Amino acid sequence: MLREKHHQYIAAILKRYPVKRSAMLPLLNLAQREEGYVSEAAMKEIAAILDLTPSQVYETATFYTMLNLKPIGTFHIQVCKSLMCALVGADELIHWLEDHLGIKVGETTSDNLFTLSVVECLGSCATGPMMQVNDDYYERLDRQKVTQILDDLRRNGTSPLKSGPFMCPEPVPPSS
Repeated sequence: MLREKHHQYIAAILKRYPVKRSAMLPLLNLAQREEGYVSEAAMKEIAAILDLTPSQVYETATFYTMLNLKPIGTFHIQVCKSLMCALVGADELIHWLEDHLGIKVGETTSDNLFTLSVVECLGSCATGPMMQVNDDYYERLDRQKVTQILDDLRRNGTSPLKSGPFMCPEPVPPSS
């Protein structure tokens, strides 16, 4: 599957790494971009490409929270639950999102639009509570802001409230 469709790209990845095994993360990322998650079939194929066992690929894939081992929604909402975000309301935000979306952490809405996850630090401690949706950061969140973000995503596939990553240090307004 991956080899047939992306053989030139895979060859280019393998050329960058003198030790084949070092290409595992780029190949896992490719599989996830291709299928939306890293399937068992993809892990077996990557193992064959890298001359590894499937269990060696699986142990790496399960270590990284950025890799999904089951299908997820169009929009992967990852709420930071680190201490800094928890101190400014992340736990309440997570519970509110569960109620608002009608799912629990780790689940996907019935329309396959949203998957809700909690993750450790996303590196935006000064601007919590915050979440990452796919590759975009949303910071200084409250219920009103999150409602607008979800509505924007449903309607447009993006939201103008995305801030980063990293809003800190604060943008300096232009002087007049």
